[in-house]
Amino acid sequence: MGDRGRVPQWLSVSGSTDIGRQRELNEDCFYYKVVQASDESPVGLFVVADGMGGHLAGEVASQWAVQTLRRELAPLFRPQDPSVTRRLDAEALAAVGSGATVRLEETDLARLLLHAVERANQVVLGYARQHSEEAGDMGTTLTVAVVEEGRATVAHVGDSRAYLWREGQLRPLTADHSVTGALLKQGKIPPEGLYNHPHRHILYRCLGLKPSLEVDIYPSFELQSGDALLLCSDGLWDMVHPDDRLASFLSSGEGSRSICQELVAAANEAGGDDNISVILVQVEAGIG
Repeated sequence: MGDRGRVPQWLSVSGSTDIGRQRELNEDCFYYKVVQASDESPVGLFVVADGMGGHLAGEVASQWAVQTLRRELAPLFRPQDPSVTRRLDAEALAAVGSGATVRLEETDLARLLLHAVERANQVVLGYARQHSEEAGDMGTTLTVAVVEEGRATVAHVGDSRAYLWREGQLRPLTADHSVTGALLKQGKIPPEGLYNHPHRHILYRCLGLKPSLEVDIYPSFELQSGDALLLCSDGLWDMVHPDDRLASFLSSGEGSRSICQELVAAANEAGGDDNISVILVQVEAGIG
């Protein structure tokens, strides 16, 4: 049940993907699922993956990663006795063979996300080993957001991104695991240097690179009515920048579907150099 005395929030969600204007294949993949009722807080899963490798390998990598996330995070949506927590605890994860190193400060949801992303990495690596000739160099980014009990938690590997839009301001929730992302963090290039650097698409962390995977899992935060979560591949943010320009689309007051369509169109109008994927989650006051 939702919190007593509190009107549950409602999530309005849309997603879109487009091949762009320069590529022959769409190697992006996105997925979302939302379960909500008028008297309960919604539960939502949102995933964007950007594959790489060519010869269909990137397309396979992103799709397998997303499918694995769907399967591993299915417990989020299973109805259970309210007196029992529905998040897997450390013993449950050990029972299903997560292989994860659980740190004491991690929440149960963070452990579940870590297990799911690591499992997706194993699946991508396994496919690459079995199809080494055509898919030996395949990999994918993975950016995941879970909304549960009015809070959002983000897990991330690669250079797809998650943003929070709140009161007209767009704030990045993730850091790029790319050469330019590292240079920016070190203060060696300015923010605008991300978009024309010759190594801006080289990743130092992604699924399919090696068996051990470091996953960024950010502290959960409370969502407010009027907020929006934006997940996207670099085919959007590399074409539609700076962040103030992205924010202008979210400030239009339009619905999530229209905004997604407008963002994809803007990326194509700017050149459409890569595949474009976007998920927009708008947080509204509950209808109950």
